[in-house]
Amino acid sequence: MIYPSIDKLLNIVDSKYELVHIAARRSKEIAKTGHLQMPETEYKCAKNIGRALEEVTEGLIKVEKRG
Repeated sequence: MIYPSIDKLLNIVDSKYELVHIAARRSKEIAKTGHLQMPETEYKCAKNIGRALEEVTEGLIKVEKRG
């Protein structure tokens, strides 16, 4: 089972393409700065891309809906 699930993520983000863009940018930011928004022990994923997706799921990354 992949965590976080794509269904849960798509309830937060409008499209898969936007989700990929958000996660990629956050993953690069984590790699560059080393700054995590949760304690490292709370992440289930070891890789930065998974951690970025977890942050989206937890609401730590605000996604604005376009109208």
